[in-house]
Amino acid sequence: MNSVVFDASAILAYLHDEAGSDVAARYLDAAIVSAVNIAEVATRLNEQGLSDGQVRQVVAALDVAIVPFDGDLAYRCAQLRASTRRRGLSLGDRACLALAQRQGAPVLTADQAWLGLDIGVEIRLIREPRSES
Repeated sequence: MNSVVFDASAILAYLHDEAGSDVAARYLDAAIVSAVNIAEVATRLNEQGLSDGQVRQVVAALDVAIVPFDGDLAYRCAQLRASTRRRGLSLGDRACLALAQRQGAPVLTADQAWLGLDIGVEIRLIREPRSES
């Protein structure tokens, strides 16, 4: 299977057995993740009471490839600001998308605000989009 870039939301859904965790589980063997998104996951787990050691064990058990956030990704991330600003995407979101652009890989997320982005990246949602009433 080719690489799939995981957003922090997909990892957290998997770890917490939330809706869409089954979809995330199917792609886990091919997962690559930006170090920025691992920082987001680690932050959330720390906030939930896990120690640094426990967080490191949880992340290591995922056995995902963690990609350093280098200069090229930093510039790609900055360039994505204009095309994602109106959707409120964070630095972490853009780091994930920048990695997917560079790798030519789809991205897996729970964030439906990413749908319809025209940035040359295939967006795969782990959950069905909520309809607006």
